[in-house]
Amino acid sequence: MRHRSLLVLTTAVTAGALTLTACGSRDDSAGGGGDGGSTTVVIGVDAPLSGKLSALGQGIKNSAELAVKTANKNKEVEGVTFKLLALDDVAQPGTGQQNANRIIDNKEAVGAIGPLNSNVAPPMQKAFDQADMALISPANTAPELTQGKDWRDGKKVRPFKTYFRTSTTDAVQGPYAAQYMFEEKKLKKVFVIDDKKTYGAGLAGTFKDEFVKLGGEVVGTDHINPEDTDFSAIATKVSNSDAEFVYYGGEYPAGAPLADQIKKAGAKIPTVGGDALYSGEYVKLAKKNSEGDIATSVGAPLETLDTAKTFMKDYEAAGYDLPYEAYGGYSYDSTWAIIQAVKAVVEGNDGKLPDNINDTRSKVVEAVQKVSFEGVSGAVSFDEYGDTTNRQLSLYEVKNGTHSVVKTGEYKD
Repeated sequence: MRHRSLLVLTTAVTAGALTLTACGSRDDSAGGGGDGGSTTVVIGVDAPLSGKLSALGQGIKNSAELAVKTANKNKEVEGVTFKLLALDDVAQPGTGQQNANRIIDNKEAVGAIGPLNSNVAPPMQKAFDQADMALISPANTAPELTQGKDWRDGKKVRPFKTYFRTSTTDAVQGPYAAQYMFEEKKLKKVFVIDDKKTYGAGLAGTFKDEFVKLGGEVVGTDHINPEDTDFSAIATKVSNSDAEFVYYGGEYPAGAPLADQIKKAGAKIPTVGGDALYSGEYVKLAKKNSEGDIATSVGAPLETLDTAKTFMKDYEAAGYDLPYEAYGGYSYDSTWAIIQAVKAVVEGNDGKLPDNINDTRSKVVEAVQKVSFEGVSGAVSFDEYGDTTNRQLSLYEVKNGTHSVVKTGEYKD
């Protein structure tokens, strides 16, 4: 996706309802997917578009772009063409912060979608909060991002009122997996491994706490460097333990070879993890030794949701080279949440955005907090912390070389 200079999130509004003033530029080209008019507004997206996690990042970008194309095709806002500016953070916090500043420094910007990685989020959160701009992540799951560092102790404090997410958190995802493995799989002994990153360590921690609470035994714990490829030492540790399965907190580029090497070391036991293992790339990397491995993922499988049918059909028709992956539906919904927020601002301001960009930014944040609609992933709305109110989760097991859903439900405390 080519880069553009204008970064404005705008909306789906009925024909004739909107005339953009301060937050737009004149552009007769169609650029982001169809000519919806002569006023150009652009959506900023931050994700890893290159590197080991690019499959997930590209799915996020493509799905956000599809939302833009849909708005243009349907002429949702008369006289407006929506475009996308996709920025590559290569899964690095420093680059994510640079991308955030690039968006903020553009005086026509009112918000953005992203990032993928929970450890990339903190510097971006701070930057967007200082600018009073909305940032909606389709993939961040670390609880502290919305509930503060003391969330485990029940002291939940929202750090940034401008940050939201459409994916549920590890405070839900880890325990959901623990309940499934202990109560339904009847496995009582686990070896817990994480990659020491915000997402991985947090996810492993919530899993472990719930598993022990249920009566399970943690027979060993360890950490890996996610940049490594040789996990033979830790694989031997697992093999020499009496673990019945491994729980891994981390992402598929390291998780897949780790699972592969554990099985090759003689431990023919499943590796279980979170949504960052729910990818076709995991199966490609671990090959036959991915069989039987389990991953949780946010929400219900899109193919089971009536609300997702149009999205899946349109995504296929768009001809993208890569699939929408685990976060595609949530990326589309994140984009549409901004769309609905700007729509509310426009309708409350005599059919136009405020002339002052700072007013527009703050009003969009307020409106995002109040959005409520049926999205690709189901009902979309946010609670007092900026978290999604949708607490559905699914469990997938690799069977015959593909992730097959084995359970969908809502986590119960």
